[in-house]
Amino acid sequence: MRGPLGAVIGKYPSSDGGVAEKGDGIIKHNRKCRDVVFLVIFIAFWVAMIVNSSFGFNQGNPLRLTYGLDYKGNVCGDRHADPDLRELELRYWVNPNQVYESGSKDNQAKLSNARTICLMDCPIPSEDSLNWVCDYPEGEVRLSVDDWIDRNYDYFADLTPDLRNTSLQLQGPCYPVIFPSVNVYWSCQLIARASNVSLRHWKEMGGVNIVEDIAVDKSIHGLINSRSLVLKRYVADVGKSWGVLIVCGGILPVFLSVIWLLMIRHFVAAMPWITVVLFNGLIVSVTMFYYLKAGWIGNDSISPIIGEHDPYYHVSAREISHLHAAAVIMTAVMIISVLSSIAIVRRILMATSVLKVAAKVIGEVQALIIFPIIPYAILAIFYMFWFSAALHLFSSGRVVQNDCNTNCCAYDLKLRRVSCDRCCGYSIQYTSHIAVAIFFHLFGGYWATQFFVASSATVIAGSVATYYWARGGTSPEISFLPVLSSMKRLLRYSIGSVALGSLIVSFIESIRFILEALRRKLKVSNSAPESWFGRMVYNSSQCLLRCIGWTIKSVNRNAYILIAITGKGFFKSSEIATDLIISNILRIGKVNVIGDVILFLGKLCVSLASALFAFLMLDTHKYNIGHNKISSPIFPVLVCWFLGYVVATLFFAVVEMSIDTIILSFCQDSEEHQGTAQYAPPLLLATLNDQTEMQRLTQ
Repeated sequence: MRGPLGAVIGKYPSSDGGVAEKGDGIIKHNRKCRDVVFLVIFIAFWVAMIVNSSFGFNQGNPLRLTYGLDYKGNVCGDRHADPDLRELELRYWVNPNQVYESGSKDNQAKLSNARTICLMDCPIPSEDSLNWVCDYPEGEVRLSVDDWIDRNYDYFADLTPDLRNTSLQLQGPCYPVIFPSVNVYWSCQLIARASNVSLRHWKEMGGVNIVEDIAVDKSIHGLINSRSLVLKRYVADVGKSWGVLIVCGGILPVFLSVIWLLMIRHFVAAMPWITVVLFNGLIVSVTMFYYLKAGWIGNDSISPIIGEHDPYYHVSAREISHLHAAAVIMTAVMIISVLSSIAIVRRILMATSVLKVAAKVIGEVQALIIFPIIPYAILAIFYMFWFSAALHLFSSGRVVQNDCNTNCCAYDLKLRRVSCDRCCGYSIQYTSHIAVAIFFHLFGGYWATQFFVASSATVIAGSVATYYWARGGTSPEISFLPVLSSMKRLLRYSIGSVALGSLIVSFIESIRFILEALRRKLKVSNSAPESWFGRMVYNSSQCLLRCIGWTIKSVNRNAYILIAITGKGFFKSSEIATDLIISNILRIGKVNVIGDVILFLGKLCVSLASALFAFLMLDTHKYNIGHNKISSPIFPVLVCWFLGYVVATLFFAVVEMSIDTIILSFCQDSEEHQGTAQYAPPLLLATLNDQTEMQRLTQ
């Protein structure tokens, strides 16, 4: 049987009639370092994270997420390229026949091998003559890059007769502008509508036949909308909107969370009602913004075209389809959430009683309101490092020349001859270890988040336990700074236990993520289980994993409380916490279920407000034009939503852990004293012993 906690948690009589020694202090007994092995694993993990991130910083270039490669393998917009491309951000395919061949079903040519060049803007055909786009000036072409840009990339008139002849054979160094083009996500989308004037001039000059076919349009459009490029643009959107992440994912959630805690302290009776009303209003507002950006309401939908263009020309994009799907999902979530919030209206009075207990604790241990700033600051620094490393990891890889069998030739200005040996295009080569590095980085970010949240919860639990076992008062026996004392105990004895608990949650969630990724891959390859039995097994496994994940998170939270109180290891604390919960399930469920729902809605209010303000900031001119234009608000908004929820979790843990710690302490107190708690605050006793509330809960 477990030993009594009273004798080890304060200087008051224990259940066996003994009295703790006067100089022992609060929550003082034979503590020792627990789960040291997992602390060593956690330290090794951090070393590996640093090494893994260093690889990303060394190999990655975030410009690759947005811009394409030219015929030299340079990234458009790269100031370190040769030549300097800092102002030349748009990728343009100079040879229309190569584009056509890559889109033709009867040809094995690939668009990645078609010749591309980086420009400032997309060329359009002349209305009365023939425009040209020539290669970067070098070798025998005596022009600076600035002069080349000023001349609209055209030095055809300065070429020798031989070079003009190779240009008329579509072998460069100059190429005709026959098709109009428009800037679609920093690539010039050719429009398969040739200029009659330009085409006539081209034929009069003796140029080779240029194929006018819809394949010219479809080939580039297919590349721009490929899954890999869409994912890269989504990741790049996060990097471009760093200002939005700081404001809406960092500063705003702190402000809203502190306001919520202060209102709990002073307006506890009204807060459950305010929370439910705000939640419904915010989720409806966020859903409406998805409708706006999807183009289902108003005229503010996203456009893949950057800059001015023909208003009658429209380009479809995968990002728009994703917004449509997100709007549908948000509609379903909104309906379920609103109906659920209406269903708990009759239980809100119970939540008021629970929150009053937490408000009492916050009033007595006021340092709890300030404490979350510490884990928040640490987590903010970590996220800045983590997001920067993620951008570099996603953009890592080696730029290599393709091994193509295409019969292509192009004039090399440096070699001063037509070369058919090095005319293949360039691509970024990704290896399997890069995918492993990215997955490790994602797992590490989730584990670190769980670790800091768990550490914060454990410190709060230790502080609140001190309050409870001092009979709900602020006697001189209590340490002047219980929060600092709790932090000291965590860092000295229990940091390994917290690392273990957060690792278990991260591991379960990672398995569920991998299974979901495999499901989608099988679905794409039409290998998903077709039989009803196969679908049943798969769905059952997913449901089981979700239940296991939820149970582990719930057990972990209570285990952290027992870790803070007893100083025992993670598994032993989980055992004690589970035993207490099972033994007192009715008493805990009576006050805890609805309280947890209200706190969850409060966290969602903060995160939804962060998402709503992110939508508003991303709708400004800065993020809708130029190189800062984002392809879609989906990823930045989701990241702000996630960050807002994490920040709210840190601050709301003050209330959440206060309630859970007092209730678990009450259960242990009652168990030690034959069913009558000796240390419980009067307000808690009144809440737990109110039979009217029990009847209302079970109706």
